[in-house]
Order: sequence, then C-alpha cells, then structure tokens
Amino acid sequence: MEKKIIITIDGWSSCGKSTLAKQLARELGYVYIDSGAMYRAITLYFLRNHLDWTKHKAVEDALTKINLEFLSNHKNGQSEIYLNGENVEYVIRDLVVAEKVSEVAAIKEVRQFAVRQQQDMGQKKGIVMDGRDIGTVVFPDAELKIFMTADNAIRVERRFRELYEKNPNITIEEVKANLEMRDYIDSHREVSPLRQAEDALLLDNSRLTMREQLDIALKWVHERLKMA
Repeated sequence: MEKKIIITIDGWSSCGKSTLAKQLARELGYVYIDSGAMYRAITLYFLRNHLDWTKHKAVEDALTKINLEFLSNHKNGQSEIYLNGENVEYVIRDLVVAEKVSEVAAIKEVRQFAVRQQQDMGQKKGIVMDGRDIGTVVFPDAELKIFMTADNAIRVERRFRELYEKNPNITIEEVKANLEMRDYIDSHREVSPLRQAEDALLLDNSRLTMREQLDIALKWVHERLKMA
C-alpha cells in the first residue's frame, strides 16, 4: 500500500500558499483543501446575513446553519468550495470579503468550527492543506510542514494583479493597506495566531518561479515519505 502523508502549508497572505498546495496535490494525487476558503465562505455568510459577529450567541447560531464542502470542478479538476449547496469559489475572493475575513477567522467559535471539519478531512491522510494554523493547530503531527514567506512589496504586487482582473478600479494602496491589516490581525489574534511551527521548513519564494518552488517542496515530500 502506497504511503501517504499530511502536508501543511502556512504563511502570510499572498505568498502563493494555495498555488503551491494545488501543485503538490496534483503532482502527488493528493486532495487539496483550501482552509482559507472555508473562513472566507463563513465570512460571506455572515456578511450576507448582516450578522454582528461581536455577539457570541449570534455566531454560534449562525454556524449551525452553515454547511461547507469541497467538490471537484470536472472542467479543471480543481476542488471548489460550496456554501449551503452554492458554489462560492469566486464570490469569496472579492475585496469586501478579504477586508473582513481576518476578523471573522479570529473568533474562537469560528476557528473551532473550521478546525473540527479540517481534522475530519485529514483522517485518511493524502492531503495538502494551506492556511495560517494548519501545522501548529490543525495538524501538529503532520509529516511535512512548510511555512511560506515572501518580500512584502512582491506580495502586494501579486495581490494587486490578482484583484485588478476582477476590479480594475482597485488601487495598489488599498491592497497594501488590506495586506498590512490582515498580517497584523493574523499574527496578533488570541486564538491560533499565525506563527511558524518549530519543525516547519521555511520557503521564501520572493525570487522563485512556480516550478522552482514546486521542485523544492517535492524534494522535501520525498524525504519525508522515506521516513514515514
């Protein structure tokens, strides 16, 4: 029986975590799970329902009405997130959601809700999951943990190009402010703050091509598979 491991990819916003995670999943035949999409979908639900997420009871009640699942898009083979049966893969990438997702993801009840689902998804191994606390909280015993980083200016430029395609009116100043805010909230929140796990391998892709970062990660995967 072929050995399979859990691969976690954590790091700052716009460091290419999901790009690398998708590459690895495709190359290894693993399941890719975008944990950030889960928090974005929850945020979208809260926004649509005008929820005051400073009220714990309101949050707890809302979470009982949320069903999240990843289904494969048969056209491109990618997994896409569904919120209560609706494909919201592209809606959740909007800046309106991006501006609020770090606040929502910092809520204890929200994180507990998402982490439970993420851990269930990883029971059979053979998954690649990216996020902020995957290697530290969700899968602290994962065989391979990667922590991604990149130069701030490069991250802003990447995020700007991504959002500009959907909204040509967006400015690079708005994107920079959004990233700085998300970095602060992610690293200072009380519950599961963003940090590099002690046994995580650091991957700075500021000057790497997508192929180069994949080759580095695959080398680490094969090293871990030999040890598994």
